[in-house]
Amino acid sequence: MDNVKTIYKKSEGLSDFNLSYCPGCTHGIIHKLVAETLVELDVLDRSIGISSVGCSALNYDFFSCDMVQAAHGRAPAVATGIKRVKPNTIIFTYQGDGDLASIGIAEAIHAAHRSENITIVFVNNAIYGMTGGQMAPTTLIGQKTTTSQGGRDAHIHGLPLRISEMMATIPGATYIERVSVHNPQHVQKAKKALKKAFTIQKENKGFTLIEFISTCPVNWGLTPKDAIDWAVENMIPYYPLGVYKDKTVGEES
Repeated sequence: MDNVKTIYKKSEGLSDFNLSYCPGCTHGIIHKLVAETLVELDVLDRSIGISSVGCSALNYDFFSCDMVQAAHGRAPAVATGIKRVKPNTIIFTYQGDGDLASIGIAEAIHAAHRSENITIVFVNNAIYGMTGGQMAPTTLIGQKTTTSQGGRDAHIHGLPLRISEMMATIPGATYIERVSVHNPQHVQKAKKALKKAFTIQKENKGFTLIEFISTCPVNWGLTPKDAIDWAVENMIPYYPLGVYKDKTVGEES
């Protein structure tokens, strides 16, 4: 065994706990990217993550940096307080569409308006995952959930919220990008976006948000492979990938 060469190992940014997510859920991939980015930027030892309420509520067990549990939707407010008291820390919130786009929408909007020097990792899987598959603010038109069994109806429920597009209109926001992790190429693009967001924060340039198109095979009633295909065929056309705001364009690197 002396000649065994390690080709790949788990990021030092992740703990030894086993992830609690359902098979096929892409939270694990997103966790991996966040952890790797913090390590590669050499900021893991001064990073503090804010856990939201939802499927990712236990992520304080998964990241090997300091973590704080926030009340439902209040992660950006908690992040603001910590960042102002400890401005040299790297602060990120990790929030799903229920936590950020519903109960926590005010906190996220006002943090962006104040240009708080924090990074929001927003996971959009178009449904409430932890609580049983109810309709979320991001649920697509026609999508069936436990509370929209006939499919989301725009005349009754309104249109799905496009968070990245909305946040990009806020003057205080510095960098907003929507990414996906449905294949290796997009995983690499997502990591590049995260690295840029955390670098902007490291350089004290203001508010950043990276939105991830994610999957929920169990509540969608699909296999992991079919869930990936459904996200590509249905979510990405309504939630196009790309940079929605970048105030650093034109700056010298």
